[in-house]
Amino acid sequence: MTTIPSRLATLTRTSPSASDARKRVLKLYRDWYRSAPEICTLYSLSQSPSQVRHAIRQKFEKNRNVTDPRAIDVLVLKGRQDYQETMNCWKQTDHVVGILLESRDRPQRTFLQKFYEGRDEEAIVPAASGI
Repeated sequence: MTTIPSRLATLTRTSPSASDARKRVLKLYRDWYRSAPEICTLYSLSQSPSQVRHAIRQKFEKNRNVTDPRAIDVLVLKGRQDYQETMNCWKQTDHVVGILLESRDRPQRTFLQKFYEGRDEEAIVPAASGI
């Protein structure tokens, strides 16, 4: 498959209202959702398209309560960029499995449990992590 970098490129826009931001989020979600079978084929994943769709849904649900249009614009920009990189095969299979499909959720720990481990992973994780 030949890569055409501009195939999925879009201009960066700011949303004038919350309803416009919502439309852009839904468009991005539909693009991801519809491309799940193609992602499974491109990267030869052992997961089914329904499992990929479930992982995509979880990523979007994680940011469901974001209401600031500027924050939504940033999340849509990062999601659109990630979508373009995924669909143009600019990622390795490990990236798709590790970033998109694997959950990063950890069990809740107390302050002392974190202290005894000697580090705080939440301080290391970047604030904006894409989808």
